[in-house]
Amino acid sequence: MSVEDVSAGQARLSECNCLAIRQAARHVTQLYDQLFAPTGLRATQFAILSRLRRQGPMTINALAALLVMDRTTLGRNILPLQRDGLIEVVSSDADRRRRELRLTDAGLAKHTAALESWSMAQQRFEDVFGNNRAAALRGLLREVVAADFSAASGKGA
Repeated sequence: MSVEDVSAGQARLSECNCLAIRQAARHVTQLYDQLFAPTGLRATQFAILSRLRRQGPMTINALAALLVMDRTTLGRNILPLQRDGLIEVVSSDADRRRRELRLTDAGLAKHTAALESWSMAQQRFEDVFGNNRAAALRGLLREVVAADFSAASGKGA
């Protein structure tokens, strides 16, 4: 491989979409985690409590799909929430054989208390990035999540 080929490859790597998105996600997560610290929650744990609060009990597979997380990673994130009594695993009302995650009263109280930290993180992000740009970014990111990359041909549009 020639020096020119290596340089061209390096230039393309600097345009890596995955790396840019992951770096941005880590950077923003650090902001939220910093502001959530006094609550004892991390951003991912807050998202779990939020989904359960908003949508009610659900299986770990359903929650993993909604959060776009693999089941194993979600499992590691729910263990401390379960240990601290913020969520519980219960039998489904519809099918007693099915196990669901449910927000406890303590989890609801913790989520409510953490909403102020979340609001501060949201405001700080929007103060720096701008309300309109933040809204546009959320829209683009929702489109990314909804995209079917398996159907892509590998060629540019």
